[in-house]
Amino acid sequence: MSRVVVFGLDSLEPSLALGELRADMPVLSGLVDGGVHGRLRSTIPAITCPAWASMMTGRDPGALGLYGFRNRAGAVYEELQPATSEGVRLPAVWDVCSDNDRTVTAIAVPPGYPPVPVNGEWISCFLTPPSAPVYTYPPSLKDEIARVAGQYSFDTENFRSDDRERVLRQTQEMTERRWKLALHLLESRRSDFFICCEIGSDRMQHAFWADHDPRHRNHDSASPYRSALRDYHKLLDSLLGEALARVDPDDTVLVVSDHGARRLEGGIRINEWLIRNGYLVLREPPAAPTSLKPAMVDWARTTAWASGGYYGRVFLNVAGREPQGIVAPSDYESVRSRLAAELEAITDDQGQPLQNTAHRPEDLYPEREGLPPDLIVYFGDLAWRAIGQVGTDGALHTFENDTGPDHANHAQHGVFVMRDPSGRRGDAGVVDILDVAPTIYDALKLTPPPGLTGRVVGLS
Repeated sequence: MSRVVVFGLDSLEPSLALGELRADMPVLSGLVDGGVHGRLRSTIPAITCPAWASMMTGRDPGALGLYGFRNRAGAVYEELQPATSEGVRLPAVWDVCSDNDRTVTAIAVPPGYPPVPVNGEWISCFLTPPSAPVYTYPPSLKDEIARVAGQYSFDTENFRSDDRERVLRQTQEMTERRWKLALHLLESRRSDFFICCEIGSDRMQHAFWADHDPRHRNHDSASPYRSALRDYHKLLDSLLGEALARVDPDDTVLVVSDHGARRLEGGIRINEWLIRNGYLVLREPPAAPTSLKPAMVDWARTTAWASGGYYGRVFLNVAGREPQGIVAPSDYESVRSRLAAELEAITDDQGQPLQNTAHRPEDLYPEREGLPPDLIVYFGDLAWRAIGQVGTDGALHTFENDTGPDHANHAQHGVFVMRDPSGRRGDAGVVDILDVAPTIYDALKLTPPPGLTGRVVGLS
């Protein structure tokens, strides 16, 4: 029986991998020429969580109730809770495979901790706590990992760091060890469904985009790291070639990224903007820059607050929903519409339009499980981050990330490449992230679970 083999390269950017650096990636280029390829339209928000979960379930963030790395646990003033595998309650490809006696090998698919019981093996993702005693299913797999790959690493430690030599070294070592393990499991298990996700591609872009891109405001043409991003793409391509040597000709192979990447232009201090415009009121101004904590907020006078990151999440303080809500339900839409229009009108540091977008969840998701943000804000089509800190110097714009040095933000479109043994080939145009799961089910000749809206890629 033919298999489906998926290589997930987190944040792999099509303008690089399928464009500027294509000559440096002959293996991937060969897959493009001989198969189906396209630009993969990610979820909104275009981030690792929920994008991988949506890709593997065929369901959007609203149906999953997964709106980011961190989510509201309820209509309370608590800090957002981190995403885990237990929060994905709809069936994913590995669940359907397991229920149909198909074997599974899954390596580092987010959100992948705690490990997911499957008909095969599971290795947790970069969200795994460093001290986690169990990160595999079955637990005994941990000993085999140590024998094959040595000291397995989930992520690059503190990848937003000025210690760039360490970041480069650790990311390369992490990638090489993960793929050494992946090659071993790919060959020794021969599972019906195999997937390995590599986070290193994301970390390298965050750390070294400016060294590569002469258009970046922090570009240094003499940087000792000017070839780091190119060299890493070469490494990925070489490892991909080794993996393909272990795949049968009648196996379906996918190379996908959950979203793309782009140079980071700057940051918008979204909570400072809310304070400046009277939406957010603090009990007292912080003495130094700090993340916004619930105890800092005067909730009885606050209309809205926000969480920063690759995009902005804005929450209204609604009467009857939040404990001290002041926005009357009858005023909710008018307040939200005014706030959305004002956020979309924020300009860059030179007063030029950014073309921001304040998305309403109901415009994105037919279903909305959990408690989504009231607005999901893209600044400059993701060229600008949302900075959540308060207690700053009062400036709206910043060119430093509040979580550490960063050169890149996410982009809406990632990579889709498929080697189809039936011979389908060509440019599929824009492939929606929800199309991936139906395509896998079609290749495995499995009936998809109900509720999927995607199409099988390569069919008209």
